[in-house]
Amino acid sequence: MGRAGFPARPSGSNDQPDQDMPLTMAQGMKRLGTPIAALLGVALIALIATSWLINRDALRKAVEAQIRDVTGLELNVAGAIDISLLPASYISFHDVGLKGGGTSDPALRVDVLTANLRLLPLLLQRFEIADLTLLRPRIHVSLRPDGESNWTPFIQTIARTMKPGAENQVSFSEIRIQDGVLNYEDAATHATEQFDDIDLSLAWPSISRSFAATGQFDWRGERVDGSISFADFVAALSGDRSGLKARIASAPLKLAFDGSVANRTSPMMEGTLTIDSPSLRNALRWTGQPQPASGGFGRFALKARANVVGASIALTNVNVELDGNAAEGVMTYANNGRQTLQATLAADTLDFTPYISTFRLLASGARDWNRQLFDLNGLSTTDLDMRLSAARLTVGPSKLGRTAIGASLRNGTLALSVGEAQIYGGIAKGSFGIARADTVADIKAQFQFTDVDLQACASELFGLNKLSGRGNINVSLVASGSSPFGLVQSLDGSATVTGHDGAISGFNAEQLLKRLERRPLSGGGNFRNGSTPYDNLTIAVKFSDGVATAEDIRVEGPAAKITMTGTASVPTREYDMKGVASLNSASGFELPFVVQGPWDDPLIFPDPESLIRRSPASAPLLDMLKDRKAGDAVRSAIERITGGGKRPAPADSPTAENAKENAKSN
Repeated sequence: MGRAGFPARPSGSNDQPDQDMPLTMAQGMKRLGTPIAALLGVALIALIATSWLINRDALRKAVEAQIRDVTGLELNVAGAIDISLLPASYISFHDVGLKGGGTSDPALRVDVLTANLRLLPLLLQRFEIADLTLLRPRIHVSLRPDGESNWTPFIQTIARTMKPGAENQVSFSEIRIQDGVLNYEDAATHATEQFDDIDLSLAWPSISRSFAATGQFDWRGERVDGSISFADFVAALSGDRSGLKARIASAPLKLAFDGSVANRTSPMMEGTLTIDSPSLRNALRWTGQPQPASGGFGRFALKARANVVGASIALTNVNVELDGNAAEGVMTYANNGRQTLQATLAADTLDFTPYISTFRLLASGARDWNRQLFDLNGLSTTDLDMRLSAARLTVGPSKLGRTAIGASLRNGTLALSVGEAQIYGGIAKGSFGIARADTVADIKAQFQFTDVDLQACASELFGLNKLSGRGNINVSLVASGSSPFGLVQSLDGSATVTGHDGAISGFNAEQLLKRLERRPLSGGGNFRNGSTPYDNLTIAVKFSDGVATAEDIRVEGPAAKITMTGTASVPTREYDMKGVASLNSASGFELPFVVQGPWDDPLIFPDPESLIRRSPASAPLLDMLKDRKAGDAVRSAIERITGGGKRPAPADSPTAENAKENAKSN
């Protein structure tokens, strides 16, 4: 007996069982591989024999019949036909045209159409297509006014052959398109498009019901990466509801849709839509849409629930971002021959500065109005109806609180309405309209400012920085022109200002009057210093052809009162006015004065004749003015005494020169 109860080996046995086992496995593998090799050899011999015995004409006809049964397109082969069974099994048609039944022009032309064949059916003399490759296809899609296209027979045949239980149900696993070109034309709108360098892979639903296409193509100078998939391709072709996922990615624009699609009476889509663009202006230019006027329309992003019916898109749960402005709400877009956009949006903070940054009323670095022509093309291509509300709104230097704005654009006429805006410490309401007539803009504006800071309001709206206090402003203006300068030349309307508890800077009426009451000829070197406080302010002016005429100007202060008449030229931005300042004292001293010169730096000086009459020593000089010979000398002396002479305009100042040029040009 051996160890542990095992029987002892015979003395002559070989003690190497581990070496015998590998030899036995190798022999088994060799014995198994021999029939496999033999089977493969038989298959190879059969394939070679098949390639010798195959009926090539029958193969060609069978392949053409399968393509016709699946696609509904007839093959018209004008070039050579290549058939190969080893090492690859395929048939290639050169210079091929494919057309639907009843059409004269081919819907598809291909330089080389290659049908790869399934190997096992081929051994049994059955010819089945595994997949198709189209090299340099030229695809033509023509949409008729009734909505049908030259590809309608193709789509109907696909839907018919792929339905469960259909007779002669055949399909391909994949169709590859290489270096293709697609031309599209719409007979109703006369729109044409071309897609170049198309490389697509179409996963044909031979087993599952889904369909997917992925690839790239060139459109309008940009390379586009896209994909589309249908959850139920047969249902989608039949117009029934099917899941749909689509994605388009390019440098100007990225778009994604995830939802469902149906097409019974008209195309319908419902799902989540996402759009992203580094520049909305470039994206609109790329897609051929009308571009807004210069300024803004950069970074853009949108995510919403979309409901598409025909050419109309309804967006709910909208989250939109443009130029850093974010808003929420609903939007509707339609393109029935004319584009229409409706939206109701709410935002926390909005900044409109980018959209008005390029619009300048005044010429840069000058007192003259800007003469650059308006670009009104954006008013004629799109209809707009928008309601916008914001907790805070910035428009250039103006800061607004809670604001509600309405915008309407129809047939080239833009109407803006401000329901209520918190601005300049008060409330603003009004409307602004622009109507286009060729290159001329017809403007109409009506605004009411209630209990506002007059200094901030007058400075930002009218360029006047010498008025302070609180009050109300009402403006009603109309104008017509092709530039800001043209508008102010034709300005008509009215404006009223009522204020209280403020001041007019540039002179101190009380101090000036008291000094001139004591010394009428004391000079006017310091007439332009200080400020005149007031309790009540009233300004009412009428505009006609760019000239504002004072109807009622009264400044009532604690110590002095001022009334004024005269005109102010809007095109030249100059005053030509007279007034009377009087003290609220027992003496009732009154002094006529003159205001002349540019709006931002006018000359204010007392009437020389009035001062001379109040001086007993100089009153006789007035009689000398009647003498023409002595008149000039006396007048010069009076001006030196009173300081009332006009300052000559600087040589480089455009005010006087522009006034002459404007008069000539008008």
